[in-house]
Amino acid sequence: MSFLDQISLSELRNRALDLEPETKSFFAKLRKKKPKNLDKIVHELHNEVFQEIDCLNCANCCKSISPTLYDKDVVRLAKHFKMKPSQFVKEYLFIDDESDYVFKQTPCPFLLPDNYCMAYESRPKACREYPHTDRKRFYQILNLTIKNTEICPAVFEVVEKLKNKKDEL
Repeated sequence: MSFLDQISLSELRNRALDLEPETKSFFAKLRKKKPKNLDKIVHELHNEVFQEIDCLNCANCCKSISPTLYDKDVVRLAKHFKMKPSQFVKEYLFIDDESDYVFKQTPCPFLLPDNYCMAYESRPKACREYPHTDRKRFYQILNLTIKNTEICPAVFEVVEKLKNKKDEL
């Protein structure tokens, strides 16, 4: 039984928020120390957690947050939908407070009822890389990771398992 089977997404958010002070404190220590084996341990945890969690059972990221889209993403998606980039922007995107393109709506306009993506092969870079627990220089995205613990059960699990490995860091 996976973690996601045991907890609702609203419970996940509440647990993540309850643990946020502890997580921030732990990450502050990591940021200061920058352990050389952090990426190796996080990647191992990522692989372990994704043996248990299937994103298609959740898709909370697609349902609740919008990725940042870069010009390359816009061009690729517009081509996928046989549109001009300007038409794609007008129909699906707006510029947020940080001057980034994001989707006008959540859930993602390309999320299908079965949690598959109708533009999967052309999806934005941010979607391809989410939840970022397998990237290099993990210490650089600790603040983003804290936010993602509220959204993604896999990130929550990776972070909680990482805390249990503090003696190895």
